[in-house]
Amino acid sequence: MNINAMYFSATGTTKKIVEAVAKKLALELTGADEFKTIDFTMKPVREQVASFTKDDLVVIGVPVIAGRVPNVLLKYINTIEGNGAHAVCIVLYGNRNYDDALIELKDLVEADGFLPIAAGAFIGEHSFSKILAAGRPDEKDILVAEQFAVAICEKIKAGDLSKVLKVNGCEPYRPYYMPIDKQGNPYDIRKVTPKTTDACTKCNICVDVCPMSSIDPEDPSKLIGICIKCGACVKLCPVSAKYYDDEGYLRHQYQLEEQFAERREPELFL
Repeated sequence: MNINAMYFSATGTTKKIVEAVAKKLALELTGADEFKTIDFTMKPVREQVASFTKDDLVVIGVPVIAGRVPNVLLKYINTIEGNGAHAVCIVLYGNRNYDDALIELKDLVEADGFLPIAAGAFIGEHSFSKILAAGRPDEKDILVAEQFAVAICEKIKAGDLSKVLKVNGCEPYRPYYMPIDKQGNPYDIRKVTPKTTDACTKCNICVDVCPMSSIDPEDPSKLIGICIKCGACVKLCPVSAKYYDDEGYLRHQYQLEEQFAERREPELFL
């Protein structure tokens, strides 16, 4: 099999897990830790069609946003041509829950013509926080990812690939997860956007890392497109000039940090 890694990873967390799995798969199946990579984090890559064959094994990973596969990725994912390739589906969430994201990703790749043989839900530092699941995926997570890859190899070598893969989740999918306000009512944060302090040096790193190409290169304090709250501009700014000040958004951030502080572990399906 040709080993491939595909992922959307604005802050690098999903990338770490997908590449750890792909690298170990390649080493176990081919004797060399080499694999092909399609990083579809940036918008120009999502304007190209990815196509595979039955000789390919594709590890595909996406972050969980509001308990689902990010809706901004659906159009691109629907264009991928599986053509009978085998797939390992991975979602990465910020220690709250992955809800229906994994079963949704599995359904999407099946509709693309892939044959899913394994799936996993892993944890990464939350895009809203530097506290929630801080530093994850960590060494323990990477070890689990490598062990997962070994188990996948054993399944492949045993020829046990025709069994229908079952993963946790609901069908029909549940509505997108929403924060609540002080009165317990749903609070819509979709239009909340980051602000910029005077510390900004206009280095344009935020422009370069925005997966939606939504930050104005002429004035990085302005948005020219949608914000998906991926955290890239905030976490990767070298002078910490990007921040959020929306009261409802910050309340939700603090809620997450308090309610979901206990470490969650990856869940694997084979």
